[in-house]
Amino acid sequence: MATRKNLLNLLPALLAGALLFSPTARAADYPTKPIEVIVPFAGGSASDVVTRIMLNTMAKSLGQNFVVENKPGAGGNIGTAMATRAAPDGYTLLMSTSGPLAANRTLFKNLGYDPQKELEPISLFATLPNVIVINSKLPPKNLKEFIAYAKEHPGINYGSVGVGSSQHLAGVYFEQLTGVKLTHVPYRNIANYTPDFLAGQVPLGFQFLPNVLGMLKNGDARPLAVTTPKRMTALPDVPTAEEAGLPGYQTYGWLALLAPAGTPKPIVDRLYKALAEAVKDPDVRAHFIQQGAEPAAGGPQQLKDFIASETVKWRGIIEKAGIPKM
Repeated sequence: MATRKNLLNLLPALLAGALLFSPTARAADYPTKPIEVIVPFAGGSASDVVTRIMLNTMAKSLGQNFVVENKPGAGGNIGTAMATRAAPDGYTLLMSTSGPLAANRTLFKNLGYDPQKELEPISLFATLPNVIVINSKLPPKNLKEFIAYAKEHPGINYGSVGVGSSQHLAGVYFEQLTGVKLTHVPYRNIANYTPDFLAGQVPLGFQFLPNVLGMLKNGDARPLAVTTPKRMTALPDVPTAEEAGLPGYQTYGWLALLAPAGTPKPIVDRLYKALAEAVKDPDVRAHFIQQGAEPAAGGPQQLKDFIASETVKWRGIIEKAGIPKM
C-alpha cells in the first residue's frame, strides 16, 4: 500500500498528467492532424466551392490540411446531423447554411438534430445573394415593371433546386411582399432548370449568381435586383430590391462554420481567428466574388444570434405560405 509520503511524491506527476490530457492542454497544441469538414451538399455546388476557397487559406494559418467530406441529402440535414454526432475535439467541423440551421426547423417534421443544442457556432464566413432574373424576352425592364406585369399575368413559373431551397423561399417571400401569384417549379439540379429558363417555360428565377452568370453575359437573362442590403460587388450596376422599389425584401443564402457542441472554447477561438484572417485575405475575397459570394465574419456569439433571428424569420414566412412539412 502506498504511503502518504509516496502519494505526495506522486502528486506532481499526476497533476502534470491531468493537465496534459485536459481540454486546455489539447487546445494549446491544436491542431496536430488534418481536420475533417462535413459539407452537407454535393461537391461543386456554390457552397462547396466557396468553403474550399476559405479552408485552403485557413490551412496555411493553422499548419494542417482540411479534408472536405460531402454528405448531401434531405436539404442538408443528413450531413448536418452527422456533424452533431462527432467528437467535440476540433477535428470534425461542419459547414452549414440557412436551410439546415434555420429554415429546415420549420420545413421538416424531424430534423434528427437540434442545431441550437448540438452545434457550437464559430462564425459566418460568406453570404450568397439571390439575383432576381427574368428571361430577357419578357417585356419588363426593371423590378417595378415586373411586379406590375406579374399581377397582370398571375402564375408565372419560377424554378429552384427543390422545395425549401433558398431559391424557393425567396420566391415565397417575394409573393408575400408584393401580392403577386407565382408558380414554383422545383428541379433536381440547376442543370435541368437552365434549358427551361432559356426556352421561356420557367422565365423567372431567384438564383445564386454562378447559376445564371453565363445567361447574364449572353443576354439571355435580365437582372432586376439583388436581394441583399448592399449591391453585389460582382454586379455593381444591378440595384438592390430596396433601391428597385421593394423595401424589406432581403433573402440570401449564407455559409457558416460550426463544431459539435462541447468543443473547447480555446479551439473555437483558434478556428475563428484563422477564419477571420482568411476572409480578410485579398485572394480569398477575390475568389469569393467570382463565385457570387460576399465575404462575412462576426464570431461565435454573432452567429448564434443570427441563426436565432433567421429561424424566427423563416418560420413566419413558411407558416404564412402554408408549406407542408416534409
